[in-house]
Amino acid sequence: MQEALLYKKLPDRLVRCRLCAHCCTIADGHRGLCQVRQNCDGTLYTLVYGRTISQAVDPIEKKPLYHFYPGSRSFSIATPGCNFRCAWCQNWEISQMPREQHMVGGHPALPEQIITSAQRHHCRSIAYTYTEPTVFFEYAHDTAKLARAAGLANVFVSNGYMTDEALDMARDWLDAANIDLKAFREETYRRHVGARLQPVLDSLRRMKTLGIWLEVTTLIVPGLNDDPQELKELAEFICIELGADTPWHISRFFPSYQMEHTPPTPVATLHRAAEIGRAAGLHHIYLGNVAEETNTFCPKCNELLIRRIDFDVIDNHVVAESNCPTCGETLAGVGMASSVR
Repeated sequence: MQEALLYKKLPDRLVRCRLCAHCCTIADGHRGLCQVRQNCDGTLYTLVYGRTISQAVDPIEKKPLYHFYPGSRSFSIATPGCNFRCAWCQNWEISQMPREQHMVGGHPALPEQIITSAQRHHCRSIAYTYTEPTVFFEYAHDTAKLARAAGLANVFVSNGYMTDEALDMARDWLDAANIDLKAFREETYRRHVGARLQPVLDSLRRMKTLGIWLEVTTLIVPGLNDDPQELKELAEFICIELGADTPWHISRFFPSYQMEHTPPTPVATLHRAAEIGRAAGLHHIYLGNVAEETNTFCPKCNELLIRRIDFDVIDNHVVAESNCPTCGETLAGVGMASSVR
């Protein structure tokens, strides 16, 4: 085990974790809500340092990040554990493993080995994903610093429930993040996720201020977060607080985990959500988990700039300095003219 970052020692061998917004107070011999941080005699330890439950080479579009080195590869890693308990989790076998199976699985992989693997597979970035990177922050922190030194970018695919202290520590090495904004109602977060909405909104604002490239994903679950008024408020938050150029990914739900009997999201619901997003002023809206092209258009002249089928970039017409070749408008993002695979 490795000693954790971002915690405070309290009297009577208690500790208070300051990594995520739960800010768990943990007694000696016990674990936090994530089940992967344990108090041992008044010292907090991470149980997942250097233990990957998954490693894969993914297109960056799978994260999904569509405005961050489009067409590139990202070496993706995860450890077991999560600080949320989403009833619809698509990766519940690994995210909820410590809680439901009372074990912390995975295979040893030091940060140096992750960098070597990423380079061997010609990846442009490393993605901390699949479960929740906040709960393996120490591992991500050490890996990301080495990645930066090796010329690799770092991206989080996260629920956005980290503290300001965690974000301030990550600001030197975190280049981009896709944040799941799961709903825009406090009750939904409390009842179905085991968390609160406000810390997620605060993290999004904070990341924007820190200059981390942001994209937002919302999985539309029938009867849970598909109310048009809620989607309108969510889209307006993105547009006003994060900027009209912030990509919004609207994903289709399929039955999973504790919601196996909930039907898939009608595709028409996703199109309606996209219309709501455009009406709110968002420039870049993408549908996920549907058999449609997910193309990027110039927000000024509507020229087709990047054509995608599934997660593959078929054509990229963005010219150097991320400009539209037709009108010269600068396309928001990082490395938008890149076609490195």
